[in-house]
Amino acid sequence: MAFENEVERDIAVIQRGVEELVGIEDLRKKLERFYREGKRLIVKEGFDPSAPDIHLGHTVTLRKLRQFQDLGHEVVFLIGDFTGRIGDPTGKKETRPQLTEEEVKKNAETYTEQAFKILDPRKTRVEFNSKWLGKLTLSDLVLITARLTVARMLEREDFAKRLKAGKPVGLHEFLYPVMQGYDSVALQADVELGGNDQLFNLLVGRDLQREFGQEPQVVLTMPLLEGIDGVEKMSKSLGNYIGVQESAFSMFGKIMSVPDFLIEKYFILLTDVPLEEITRMKEEYEKGVLHPKKWKERLALEIVGAYHGRSKAQEALADFERAFSQKSIPESAQEILLSVSELKEGKVWIMKLLQKTGVPKSNSEARRLIEQGSVYLNGERVGDVSLDVPVQDGSFLKVGKKAFFKIRVV
Repeated sequence: MAFENEVERDIAVIQRGVEELVGIEDLRKKLERFYREGKRLIVKEGFDPSAPDIHLGHTVTLRKLRQFQDLGHEVVFLIGDFTGRIGDPTGKKETRPQLTEEEVKKNAETYTEQAFKILDPRKTRVEFNSKWLGKLTLSDLVLITARLTVARMLEREDFAKRLKAGKPVGLHEFLYPVMQGYDSVALQADVELGGNDQLFNLLVGRDLQREFGQEPQVVLTMPLLEGIDGVEKMSKSLGNYIGVQESAFSMFGKIMSVPDFLIEKYFILLTDVPLEEITRMKEEYEKGVLHPKKWKERLALEIVGAYHGRSKAQEALADFERAFSQKSIPESAQEILLSVSELKEGKVWIMKLLQKTGVPKSNSEARRLIEQGSVYLNGERVGDVSLDVPVQDGSFLKVGKKAFFKIRVV
C-alpha cells in the first residue's frame, strides 16, 4: 500500500489512549487518500454548552482533536446550540432541564475561549448546529427519523433503565442522538470523537451517513477521566475536578493529591510524554526505584506547564515544596468533612467553611480573619467574605498562622 509507513505512524498517534475505535480499516483508507490526494479528514466533536467551564476531564478529547490538527487535518469544534436546548440524556437518570438560547450562547463563548488553550484556533472551524438543524422542516424530520427504529433507540441503556424503573423518557430525548447523528451528515464528517459514554450517539451518526449515501465516519471514544478522588468521573458538581483556568499552584497541588493508581492514566491522556517513557517510569515505580511523589511531581510539571508555562510550573513546584516538605502544612492537619450536598457546583461559601474549622468563635471573628488576609485556600488568599470558593477532596485550608485543615469531600 502506498504511504503505508505514514498511515501506520498516524494511526499509532491517533490510537494513544483511545478506548474504542470503530472502523479502523475505514480510517486507513481515509488516511491513505489524504496522503495520495491531499484530502484532509474532517474531524468532528460536538460540545453541549450546558456548563461554561472546562476541567481536565474535558481536555481528554480536546487533546485528541489537537493531535489530528498536528497531523494536518481539519477539526470542527461543533457547538450544540440547538441540541443543547434539549440536553444530552446520556447517563442521566431523569430528563435534563432544557437550556434557554441565551444560556447556551453565553456558555458557548466561554467554552470556546477555554478550548483554544488546547486547540489551534487557526486550524479550528467553529460551527453551530442550529445552522442546519434550525432549518429542518417537520417533513425533513420525518424523513430522517424514518431511517431509525424505536428498537434502536431503546438499545440505549439509560433509556431502558428509566423505562424499567417507571421514570419518564421524553419524546424529545429520542431526537437527541438523531440530531447528533444528522450533524455528521451535514458536516460530512470523516471522524467523530467523544467520551466512551457517547458511543451510542456516535454510532447513530455512522448509521445515518450510510442511509444518506455518505462514507460512514470513523468513531473514536476516549475513556472518562476519574477525578482527584480516584472514584467518580471528574465533575464540578462532585468537587473532584481540576479546572484549566485555575492558578498554577492550585492545579499543581490538586495533581499531587491524585491517587497513585491514576498517575499512568493521567500521563497518557493529559500529557505528550512518549508512551515508552511512561512505561519506563511505571516499571521504575513498581520496582520501588521511582518514588510516587517524584512521579507525580513530573506529572504536575507537565500538566501545569501546558497551561501556565514551564516557569510557572517550576514556581508552583517550589511553592509546593515550601508548603509541604518544609512542614508549613503538617501531615497531621485536622480534617474538615464536607458532603457533596453542601457543595453547589463544587463550591461552598467561605464563611460556612470557616465555621466548620471551629477556629473563629463567631461570624464577626470569621469575617475579621478573612478581611485581614489570614485565610488561605490551596495556598491562595481569600479576602472576600461573600465568596463561594471551589473546593475538592484534598484541598487544604490555612487559618491564621498555625491552624491547618485538610478538606475531605464525602
